[in-house]
Amino acid sequence: MPTLFTGHMSGINWLPEWMLGSERATHRFPIFSNGRLVQRAMRNYYHDREVIEAQKLLIREVARALSGHPALWAWDLGNEPSTYMIPQTRQAAIAWLDEIVDAVKQCDPRHPVTLGLHMEDLEEDRRLGPAEAARRCDFLSMHGYPIYATWADGPMDVAVLPFLGTLTRWLGGKEVLFQEFGAPTWPRLGPPLSPAEQAALSRGRVTLVSESEQAEFYRRALSLLQQHGFMGAMAWCYGDYDPRLWSRPPCDEKVHERFFGLFRYDGSAKPAVAVMQEFLGLHRVEGEPDTNWIDIPREVYYQHPGEHIKRLYRRFKRRFFSS
Repeated sequence: MPTLFTGHMSGINWLPEWMLGSERATHRFPIFSNGRLVQRAMRNYYHDREVIEAQKLLIREVARALSGHPALWAWDLGNEPSTYMIPQTRQAAIAWLDEIVDAVKQCDPRHPVTLGLHMEDLEEDRRLGPAEAARRCDFLSMHGYPIYATWADGPMDVAVLPFLGTLTRWLGGKEVLFQEFGAPTWPRLGPPLSPAEQAALSRGRVTLVSESEQAEFYRRALSLLQQHGFMGAMAWCYGDYDPRLWSRPPCDEKVHERFFGLFRYDGSAKPAVAVMQEFLGLHRVEGEPDTNWIDIPREVYYQHPGEHIKRLYRRFKRRFFSS
């Protein structure tokens, strides 16, 4: 499932230099371009016609190279695009999605298309959420991490995952792939973390867990996602960063990003790999999802999404996890 427009990954935005304006600007996430961090304005790919044409060129060239490959399953239009840029209007987001999906389908009508939405798209109205994506995407995708959810019951609160997926399915009305989830581990290989690196972890309020705790997190998460009827689940990510990259962005400041892997940096498997193998080939639970715990109409949700997501999560946990 190639991701055509990544933009944001692991705490920074990765952009070619031609995607940047000449004026100086600071953003929520640092920009890495042409081998260095920069503070420049970003061109808005929902509105900039030259950028949209470049995106369509990329689609044509990548589809020409990959559309006949036997491993291709689907196309992903972007990784958490609202962390890169929020469209100025909902109409602009819809128009962009129409044009980009049309470009993909013209090149490859056989494979489905999705878009990598994430938890923040449910916490705020960023004008391209599940309902907008469902207009043209063949299925919806959601990314979620309890370590980043201030409303979760701790960094290993695995119930966050089926909740986010069910909320996405309810808002968009289409099937959901839980495209990204995971938990970073304390390193067993490489140099020990310095006091400054451990302090950086504390500032980020992110918890590293043991490899056995990561494995148990995956076991519980995959079981719940299967029981709640999702299309499937993908782990973030394949492997830890090599220590030679620890001093470079994003690993220098986002220390936890080094250690999300299912595999250690030398290629050896963490225990979570065996857990993933246990779930290969399992059929999901079929049937209509239970959404009786949702007590508001869809059209009301984005009037106050930050309040609704916290309140609905409590109702979800009482419905499925009360003793």
